[in-house]
Amino acid sequence: MKKIFIFLLSIGAFVQNCSQQKKEISPAKNQKMKTIYDYKVESLDGKEINFADFKGKKILIVNTASECGFTPQYADLEKVYEDYKNKLVVVGFPANNFGGQEPGSNAEIGAFCQKNYGVTFPMAAKVSVKGDDTAPIFKYLTEKELNGVKNTTILWNFTKFLLDENGKLIDSFISTTKPTDNAITKYLK
Repeated sequence: MKKIFIFLLSIGAFVQNCSQQKKEISPAKNQKMKTIYDYKVESLDGKEINFADFKGKKILIVNTASECGFTPQYADLEKVYEDYKNKLVVVGFPANNFGGQEPGSNAEIGAFCQKNYGVTFPMAAKVSVKGDDTAPIFKYLTEKELNGVKNTTILWNFTKFLLDENGKLIDSFISTTKPTDNAITKYLK
């Protein structure tokens, strides 16, 4: 009986110790969770996109590619940007992570988007959206520990992330969800 009691005490002490260690590792409850407004990125033309400039609007962030089967979604992104311009900003992020479908330079990507789709929404400089060299903004968008909402695995080009007027992630959408789909536009009405 004494051995069982000691065993139970040692398990209790172990559980309590683990609980205390977890508390020490977890961020403080009053620590401010980052928002998208904490990020600035380079644009295709070498200037800066400061997400704090978009306060009060929803933001749709999309990893793009010029040689992808989903590339025609540029037209839908432009349509959503124009239709909801007063309450939405679309930001494209060219990335070459999937099948080498974005091989061009920033200048080439910009010319392609303008010539083929008349893109007027902000476009960031080419980044990596997965792997060891993932851009910090995409770490934020894909890791629940950082965004406070959900983990997202970017499976292909044209994955979309919708953020609210306060810079917090609402949801993410896979490549097959068009920008004009009700799954996205229901948040814009």
